[in-house]
Amino acid sequence: MNEKKGINSGSVVAGIDVGGTFTDLILIDTRSGSDMGPRVRVAKTPTTIENQAFGVVNAIQETGVPASEIGLIVHGTTTTTNAVLERQLARTGMITTAGFRDIIELGRRTRPQAYGMTGTFEPLVPRDLRLEVSERMDASGDVLTALDEDGVRAAVEALLDAGCVSLVIHFLHAYANPAHEKRAAEIAAESWPNNYITTGHALLSEAREFERGVTATVNASVQPILERYVARLSNELRGLGYARDFLVMNGNGGMISAAHVAREAAKTVMSGPASGVMAAAFTARRAGVDNLITYDMGGTSTDVALVRGARPAVSNEIEVEYAMPIHVPMVDVHTVGAGGGSIARVNDAGLLEVGPQSAGATPGPICYGRGGAAPTISDANLLLGRLNPKKLLSVDNPVSVADVDAIFENRLGSHLGLSGVEAAGAVLKIANIKMAGAIRMGKGHDPRDFALFAFGGAGPLHAAALARELGIPRVMVPARPGITNALGCVVADLRHDFVRTVNRPVASLDVALVKSVLQEQRAEGETLIAEETVQPERIECVHTADMQFVGQTHLINVPLPGPDIDRDTLQALFEDAYYKRFKVRLPEIRANLVNLNTSVIGVRADIDLASLIDPAGRVARLAEALSETRRVWFSGSWHDTPVYAREKLPLDAEIEGPAILEQLDTTTVIEPGDRAMSDADGNIIITVGTRR
Repeated sequence: MNEKKGINSGSVVAGIDVGGTFTDLILIDTRSGSDMGPRVRVAKTPTTIENQAFGVVNAIQETGVPASEIGLIVHGTTTTTNAVLERQLARTGMITTAGFRDIIELGRRTRPQAYGMTGTFEPLVPRDLRLEVSERMDASGDVLTALDEDGVRAAVEALLDAGCVSLVIHFLHAYANPAHEKRAAEIAAESWPNNYITTGHALLSEAREFERGVTATVNASVQPILERYVARLSNELRGLGYARDFLVMNGNGGMISAAHVAREAAKTVMSGPASGVMAAAFTARRAGVDNLITYDMGGTSTDVALVRGARPAVSNEIEVEYAMPIHVPMVDVHTVGAGGGSIARVNDAGLLEVGPQSAGATPGPICYGRGGAAPTISDANLLLGRLNPKKLLSVDNPVSVADVDAIFENRLGSHLGLSGVEAAGAVLKIANIKMAGAIRMGKGHDPRDFALFAFGGAGPLHAAALARELGIPRVMVPARPGITNALGCVVADLRHDFVRTVNRPVASLDVALVKSVLQEQRAEGETLIAEETVQPERIECVHTADMQFVGQTHLINVPLPGPDIDRDTLQALFEDAYYKRFKVRLPEIRANLVNLNTSVIGVRADIDLASLIDPAGRVARLAEALSETRRVWFSGSWHDTPVYAREKLPLDAEIEGPAILEQLDTTTVIEPGDRAMSDADGNIIITVGTRR
């Protein structure tokens, strides 16, 4: 209890996010008691691919604050996401119902290539490591065939002999009755040498055997990897003097203690993108903006998400890649392969392409001076005057703009009949079209009804052009765009999500069962939050239902007012949600309740964002923040463009485009015809006008 109290009352909190190119850190220190608010330190260091823990340590050391003085570290990691995408996974075996070992390979009636008959897919567990035992439940949870316990023991021994490190137990209809899965796990634990045993029902008590099986398999195969990383990071932090537990971001936008994170490792997939969306929602809500499209452009990719009513959209139907559904609730983020390091090339048809291949952190874009020779989006921004070559981070050997120009002309322009500068302009145009396409994929929402929240190291460079392309009227650039994901780690709440399949027509539904399930889910969530290192200010509970018309396969998520609900209200809520989505009413068709969901959220104390940029550094007049005037390329011509130091801007500044705002972690481009002003928290609000 004393340890928890010490951490809860800690006045120094660090949020750390590991990205594909940089590891970002924001440290908020409230110890000073200054009238100017808390002190904020930021750090941005290269990600250490060989061991992400080293990059985390480097970022902490760069702040100059001893690790022993940090009260709490919250960490967003790409460890599990990268392991899944790169298939660098622990050897995993599966025990499943006789006759059903091929479920995770057969999947759904889809193809790797939507418009072709070619493509490959390899399941996470090969067929020879998927073993069957005799047992069977029906869809109501009644036992049809008893569990063959000796068969389970034999399967466990066979998988151990085959070198398996992790085990999945996945039985048919275990969501309706998990007794056989539980007993098989008990038997396996008698001889399995570690705790890497995942039962499908424990992670996802939901119908659809393929999705539940893949989710459980992902969890089992990344458990050892995540646990090893957490142990390495813990050791490194102890070496610095930080001896406490730390928190890890989950993909649902909540946090969990590092001591517990590995048991449900699959929930950390998409941890990094989720933290950025949570920071965006928090920042925009303080500014009175509830509906926004988040646009996070980093070094390797761009992530887009929807926030409506100040709440990020959360989905439990995320497919990380083809035939890789991870059906645990995650912030609904769409990723496109266009980042600052995305490589531009002319293909065999003579057309310009940008991405998805990336120069990454090593060797990186040409302008990093680490040996990169392929033209990238970052290099295009440099060549067009949008980036200052003297203020790039982590440059080993500076490369001149003339050299970059020559590479663009030789690699791209000579094939397209363009100069190097014109080729760079074309690269930005193609990249913006690609990213605009990702934003347009919002499910049934008009981008014009939202603000565009731009962050990441490269997001503010492109946001105004994207907004104009999409008809979005406003762009919001936070005070620290390049470390927004790290800020998300600091402001995120504790969160646990639960799902339980009911699958009953509403007309014959037992409403007492609905109440019981929702209450049980809430109680379990509150118990888990009580075990966490950090205790929240209050608990909030959100209930929803996944519903459909009888005979349909597509689900609609329907908010519920609480556990006490009758059939007529449930039917009406579903019809309203269906109408909002499809603009049609079908009252003659019965509704079906598929899943009941509960999110238990431990809301943490609010954080003042006004000090993210030191108020003492701001000047009285806009002219005093002017750094230089330089030529910048806009829409085919050069413009003499004022460049301002973002940290010096007065809060009442109004800036007419074109203009450039420079700061440590990013550069913001204000295009001709646009107008920008600041709000009380130091966010820049760009009103998109008519380009002059």
